[in-house]
Amino acid sequence: MVKEPYRPELSHPPFAGRIGVARANITPSVGIPARNWGAATHELAESIHRDLYLDVVTFESHRVRQPLVLIEADLGFWQDRCLIQRLRDRILARFELDSSRLIFGLAHTHAAPTLSSADLNSPGRSLTQAYLKSIEANAVQATRNALNGAQDATLDWNTGCCKLAASRDLADPTSQSSRFVCGYNPGGPADDTLLVGRVTTRGGQLLATLINYACHPTTLAWENRSISPDFVGAMRETVEKAVGGMAVFIQGASGELAPRYQYVDDPQVADCHGRQLGYVALATLEDMEPQGTRLVFDRIVESGAPLAVWRHRPMTASTALAAIETSVVLPLKNWPSGEELERQRAAATDTCTRERLKRERDTRKAIGDGETFSLPLWVWRVGEAVFVAVASEAYSQLQQQIRGQFPDLTVVCTSLVNDSVNAYLPPAELYDKDIYQVWRTPFGRGSLELTIQALLQSVRQITTCNEEKVLYEGTPSKY
Repeated sequence: MVKEPYRPELSHPPFAGRIGVARANITPSVGIPARNWGAATHELAESIHRDLYLDVVTFESHRVRQPLVLIEADLGFWQDRCLIQRLRDRILARFELDSSRLIFGLAHTHAAPTLSSADLNSPGRSLTQAYLKSIEANAVQATRNALNGAQDATLDWNTGCCKLAASRDLADPTSQSSRFVCGYNPGGPADDTLLVGRVTTRGGQLLATLINYACHPTTLAWENRSISPDFVGAMRETVEKAVGGMAVFIQGASGELAPRYQYVDDPQVADCHGRQLGYVALATLEDMEPQGTRLVFDRIVESGAPLAVWRHRPMTASTALAAIETSVVLPLKNWPSGEELERQRAAATDTCTRERLKRERDTRKAIGDGETFSLPLWVWRVGEAVFVAVASEAYSQLQQQIRGQFPDLTVVCTSLVNDSVNAYLPPAELYDKDIYQVWRTPFGRGSLELTIQALLQSVRQITTCNEEKVLYEGTPSKY
């Protein structure tokens, strides 16, 4: 018998169930509106750097009727809340899903088409209208393909470390003012956690690699006139070329994180960033144990030195699958009404101010004119992994604190999902600073901390449900 402190299991149990994957190409036409920066002098996209894709991953269990449907798209941000709400409602109705069981996430590339239903009579807006319809059609078809093609498979995880993301909260180096600017801070801390999920069939075929990382895709900026997934495209190409399957990017809590070298119009820089992330993802994949196994201490062999021999043994997989949809009530700042912000926007003379006020107007319309806002949250359990999804842009403190509270779980954090609040969740201590994410958000001090507490409560709730386990090499699937 092996004495403590040796632990026989060095990795978390995988999820075992029916998993489906599918992809749709959602690349728009050249000429579509794609102005995502206040400093941009163009309105329409003039070329395509790389194709944009929409990926779907579905999870099913024999204990639960409804699947979990994860959709990740190479898109930036919804400027009209009604667009994503209508899109979600139609997908939910088409597949008879409870609203807790759908997560529609965005890579948050800043070189994607403008997702807005306004001003359809201006140049290129007819392309936007057609494009919005195509996103819905592709999302529905890809979801159907994933569900119809689902196979008995496992999902297991490993943690890596990628240095692509850096802090972008920098004290203004050009003046003695207290202002912060949004760019590389060499002395700022950055969460470098990379989570890699491996989806493998019972026959050993790799279906998909899930890549959860927190970093703003802001390599390509105001001078760029191309449609691009930013670094996500080359990351996807790098991983898929090496191991096959489908590489699915899941944006993390990246409110203060971005590449240290960014704001360029050179697509090769974005590709370099993507390869960096892709290589780390591949190294993290190679570091994983073979499918369905764990390392177990076996024996000691005397060979000059006493050698500890470990062997791979079958691992018990979890079939747990659950979803929670909840919300947290957040305080709002005393912002002007949407009508007042529109009056200010119409009176503004410079492009940057007009763009800023337009976004503030749209945010105010999304959250209403009240004193509080109920921010939607979603928590999924997939085996021993927990997906935490927020309809906003949180600082990485969110994912760090939740992972710290649940070290025995794999915690996948994602933001900008299922809704269009387009607002940051910065830590309370930053509210005394002149910093973009603070004056841009409508949420009052303490909103990030309230959101973290609500998510922690939901994670505790979802992980205390009864868990049924099956041996990976055990009975055949019931599907």
